Amino acid sequence: MPEVLTAPLVVEFPFTRSLGPVQSAFLTGLRESVLLGVKTGDGRVVVPPVEYDPVTAEEIRDLVEVAPTGTVTTWAWNHAPRRGQPLSTPFAWVLVRLDGADTALLHALDAPGPDAVHTGMRVRVRWADERAGTITDIACFEPYDGDAAQVAGHTGEFDNPVTGIVAPARLDYTYTPGRAQSAYLHALSDQRMVGERCPSCHKVYVPPRGACPTCGVATSEQVEVGPRGTVTTFCIVNIKAKNLDIEVPYVYAHIALDGADLALHGRIGGIPYDQVRMGLRVEPVWTEGARHPDHYRPTGEPDADYETYKELL
Repeated sequence: MPEVLTAPLVVEFPFTRSLGPVQSAFLTGLRESVLLGVKTGDGRVVVPPVEYDPVTAEEIRDLVEVAPTGTVTTWAWNHAPRRGQPLSTPFAWVLVRLDGADTALLHALDAPGPDAVHTGMRVRVRWADERAGTITDIACFEPYDGDAAQVAGHTGEFDNPVTGIVAPARLDYTYTPGRAQSAYLHALSDQRMVGERCPSCHKVYVPPRGACPTCGVATSEQVEVGPRGTVTTFCIVNIKAKNLDIEVPYVYAHIALDGADLALHGRIGGIPYDQVRMGLRVEPVWTEGARHPDHYRPTGEPDADYETYKELL
């Protein structure tokens, strides 16, 4: 029985965004242990604040301080916290309507177990020891038996306001290739490259997907291609990627392998980055034990004529 291939994959992108006046005041307030909402045209106080009235769509900037105490409106128990969540021990996700607010804020509640949590329970903010102007400045909520905390009526004006944030986005998943891609990967482990030919248009696609992207019909006929190929287009990378041990600048290119009708991606090495060009003939370089080429290097052949690869740009 053939080996079933799997691989852990991570898609990660730290998104940097600027803040408008309302969000800036809200996050700066968190840094200063102040909770701010915004008043809508009909007098409701929205927390977290928004910059446009959810009913009328009118711009709103009337900031109102609310209390760090509130009431749980609904909740769900999280028995197995994941990486990056507010608490490392089991906790409750809660919607809390802070005293003075008309809407609820989602955050974590530190409680000993689900039996200790109920809708209508009173809670208060537990502030993080170090605050920088993010939602995590609220470490979590905790049970509270008292009345609403008093607020000073802050105006929302701060020195050195927070003007931007970095919002990390990350997806961890396990990838399992299908029949066609598994065959391609198994061939790579033998330092061979195979594609599949479409029975209708007769084009050879590498890597294969099990179906022709043009005709939409299933493919099954394997065709060995390369290993040499031609650089069709390329880019020069000047920003070093996280966890990638390659010095910049380097070149990443589309490479049309001999016998293939679709260009694949590959890094170009063995040549100064400013000498890489369209039409450059290249071959794969394998490292010991690797299941795919480390990079492609020039073969020394004359450059390919443009007419031979123009359809693969």
